[in-house]
Amino acid sequence: MGQRIKPDDRVVVIAGRDKGRQGRVLKVFREEERVIVEGINVVRRHTKPSQQHPEGGIIEKELPIHVSNVMPWDDDAQAPTRVRFQRDDEGKKSRVTVKSGKVLD
Repeated sequence: MGQRIKPDDRVVVIAGRDKGRQGRVLKVFREEERVIVEGINVVRRHTKPSQQHPEGGIIEKELPIHVSNVMPWDDDAQAPTRVRFQRDDEGKKSRVTVKSGKVLD
């Protein structure tokens, strides 16, 4: 089965604390079925000084959310949409939005 959400896709959160907010997918974890979305599910973490963060302190970072809680955003329809797969004349499989029929790949 193909991957419905890929990095750099624009998505909208449909469930949870950040419902209704939009962001860009930074990373996809296929095995865990989770995605990291820019500016979504941000937590504050208190860290001790280390080599990566020599000053320590409070760091904000995005945590992964389940892929079922996001939907791709369709710019043409200005709404969240489902994704289906379609083969072109050469037999290449591509992602297509259900609302407007726009090819995402």
